[in-house]
Amino acid sequence: MKYSKGENNRRNFLRTTAAFSASAILMPSLSLFAKDGDQIEKWRNSMEDPVYKMITGEPDLENIMGLFPRPKGKPSFDPLEIRENMEKLKTFPVVDTGQPFLDLSIKTGLAYIDATFEGNHPKYGTGVYGNLEHDGFPPTIIAAVDALSSWGLNDRAKELFRYWVINFINIRIHADPNMGKGKIHYYGPSIVEYGKILHTATILYERAGKECWWADCFYQLDLLTEYVLQLHAEALKNSKGLIIGAPEADTRKDSDIYFHNNAWIVKGLNQWVKLCKMANATPTTPLQSVLKISGQLKDTTLKAINETWSSDKTDWWLPILYGSKIKPKSLTDGREASYTNYRYMIELLSSDILSSEMANRVVEARLNGGGQFCGMTRFMGSLDDWTLYDYLYGLWKLGRKKDFLISLYGHISYHQCEGHLTAFEQFNFPGYPDGSKKADYCLPSQLVAARAGRFLNKS
Repeated sequence: MKYSKGENNRRNFLRTTAAFSASAILMPSLSLFAKDGDQIEKWRNSMEDPVYKMITGEPDLENIMGLFPRPKGKPSFDPLEIRENMEKLKTFPVVDTGQPFLDLSIKTGLAYIDATFEGNHPKYGTGVYGNLEHDGFPPTIIAAVDALSSWGLNDRAKELFRYWVINFINIRIHADPNMGKGKIHYYGPSIVEYGKILHTATILYERAGKECWWADCFYQLDLLTEYVLQLHAEALKNSKGLIIGAPEADTRKDSDIYFHNNAWIVKGLNQWVKLCKMANATPTTPLQSVLKISGQLKDTTLKAINETWSSDKTDWWLPILYGSKIKPKSLTDGREASYTNYRYMIELLSSDILSSEMANRVVEARLNGGGQFCGMTRFMGSLDDWTLYDYLYGLWKLGRKKDFLISLYGHISYHQCEGHLTAFEQFNFPGYPDGSKKADYCLPSQLVAARAGRFLNKS
């Protein structure tokens, strides 16, 4: 197990970082808590994000940061190590969003990558998330490669991706059915993650070229694609043309037909075609056949969604599980609703297969079904933002800048600890009497600002 370093916090990180604007440090609105000791419970029961009624005009980072008490907690790494990593960064373009605190959050996230990884070997986080069984979790490499290559740190992005592909995509037939050729070597990969790995390979090629990784990774990526195509072939025989699989690691035993899984396979296959064309590569299955399959799966998925979702456009319950029978009271009411809100629904949004009307329905469902607080993702009784980039990407694509800024500013204000900016996987609501930390630190949460902040950079 990998435990946190620098638990004594030998120095206050912000005091040693000139990039932080002193004007951004604001006193929290403690009157919210003085008026009503049950305020947190009211927030938990609210169907709407209360922050939308607390601000006017375009969201302002300093105002949002001053609404509630900032979270506190011990850093996962020595702040001096993080600062030294930051000083080594040579990004292209230069990080300059016009918001010093957002710039600091971006640089901090990038600096956390090498602190978290053990050389080239991935680690999801620290504490329990430093255990070996979490090392192959695909979102770690997906977030790291996207963040690094977004800021021109291409050599490191290629180095990490090459290592992951070689070590975490199986290339041999194995007696264990979970370890077959083309499968991801992890205890519970979601079907979405197969599509995202193909997408990650494509954006890496676009941003960084093929040198030092493509020749060593093509065989494994082709095997992964063949595994995905095999899943689709089985779906044509057994499940109305929709792929059956795990929706995420925690719910891997709930293998079934999920719309976000199928949607991301559509996107992943389309990206694979694009990648092979750029690289002039010849994969096992001809590209025209892959395109035909992805188009067929897209049509089947959208048809199933239209059959499942209510015709009432104001209904916030949009099941992602095909054949779902539940009708929750909110998007945090029970297991299926909570996982739908925190991951399934926003990964469907980020897949790009939805029409703008359907994509906006997803956003409105989150906003009106109790799905967020200060833009952060609600999960049961807490806040869980490691998947937030998928939502932010969807908002940006839809041109919903106000919603985008509330979520991004909310995240860097209340899903990072004050001072050293460590982003735990889950936080309690602001002002929670038992402390801020709900779960251990994880890298995808730390990289939300680095990935989404790129949209706002001036250059």
